[in-house]
Amino acid sequence: MSLLEVRNLVTAYGSIEALHGISLDVADGEIVALLGANGAGKTTALRTISGLLRPRSGEVWFAGERIDRRPAHEIVRLGLTQVPEGRWIFSLMTVDENLRLGAYAEPRVPQAALDRVFALFPRLRERRAQLAGTLSGGEQQMLAIARALMTRPRLLLLDEPSMGLAPVLVRLIIQTIAEINRDGTTVLLVEQNASAALRLARRAYVLENGRVALEGPSADLAKNERVRQAYLGVGAPLRAQG
Repeated sequence: MSLLEVRNLVTAYGSIEALHGISLDVADGEIVALLGANGAGKTTALRTISGLLRPRSGEVWFAGERIDRRPAHEIVRLGLTQVPEGRWIFSLMTVDENLRLGAYAEPRVPQAALDRVFALFPRLRERRAQLAGTLSGGEQQMLAIARALMTRPRLLLLDEPSMGLAPVLVRLIIQTIAEINRDGTTVLLVEQNASAALRLARRAYVLENGRVALEGPSADLAKNERVRQAYLGVGAPLRAQG
């Protein structure tokens, strides 16, 4: 059963069209990767799904409800949360304050959600009273993910969670995403590390110039040299299907 369905989505910035009718779906319980070179439309796709951008046309369905005309705060309450590229933590607030702000849609901060994120990220418990801006890059990424999990989402959108991190921290973040998924959260992942994303995800889509160029099981796409070329932005362009 599809938890998320995106149908013929067109999104533009003024007169410049960034998405040209993409379609994708994510089944309940899956991890699905969205790959592509810089400027391919990956972040635009996530921002449109989460309600931060209004599509020009097309539809987005989540848990059986159409959400492409709903404001972002309502979409969060339905159980869909995005972790943006660049983390966007509140640097002058403490770790604890960032987490509590993440639960703004709840009538009160759920202790179960706090317990869950501290179990996933023990470092954040240790730094609970520390200003978020003084954390390392890896710890800030942990905090961004943890803050999103405070809403106890059914679907988590992750935009480049490993960007700028050392390899040891990349492995930790990837392992944590797998654990989040095992706990029951569905994941749509945009990730610059194509090999790691394809190992983690069950299925993947490759975007090129705002269109879906390839899609299929990750194991199949991982063997395709053209996928690596497209993700790195080098080599022959992919031919859009259909």
